[in-house]
Amino acid sequence: MQTAGGGTRPLFGGSMSAVFPSNATDVSVFRDIPDNQEVFAHAHTDQSLIVELVEYQADVADPDAARFHLEDIAGSNGAVGASEVTGVLELPRAELSLVECSSAWKATGAQRVAKFNEETRNAVTVHLGVFRLPQFSTDVLITFNDPQSISPGSSSAALAEAHREPWTLQDFQRLLQTVTLNDPGLFG
Repeated sequence: MQTAGGGTRPLFGGSMSAVFPSNATDVSVFRDIPDNQEVFAHAHTDQSLIVELVEYQADVADPDAARFHLEDIAGSNGAVGASEVTGVLELPRAELSLVECSSAWKATGAQRVAKFNEETRNAVTVHLGVFRLPQFSTDVLITFNDPQSISPGSSSAALAEAHREPWTLQDFQRLLQTVTLNDPGLFG
């Protein structure tokens, strides 16, 4: 299925799928990616989109799940200081293709992170979608990393100068709305 500006891509061997921007490059072509992740990068902006399957956090209430996972991502990224969460919003299930989720949430946060263990840090807005699937003991996370400023000492500095056709929040929203489970066997 093709849509304006992008097309449906298989995820996790076709067990899931979603509509991505047409210029999303599969990072697994260049480096190893954990089996529970699908990672895509923009060739010119240092933006990335990550689909990740993580353990369902039964002790975290649905309205708190996005904040919980966003703060966990900040810790994994080695974000300097506290990650600032600037908003959490419930996604209307009627607008989602992932009908198996019990609820879905979107959060936005700000982080200062380094790439590849560099010393310089970039300011990144992180948009996170969380789909709760307790019946599969899984939370599906979809992360849109959107750099706001790239440090001149970062390996990404050269890319930042060629800021062409960046992904938008509409691209991220379309991804959230179109993620689909094609094979529940993915969860064991």
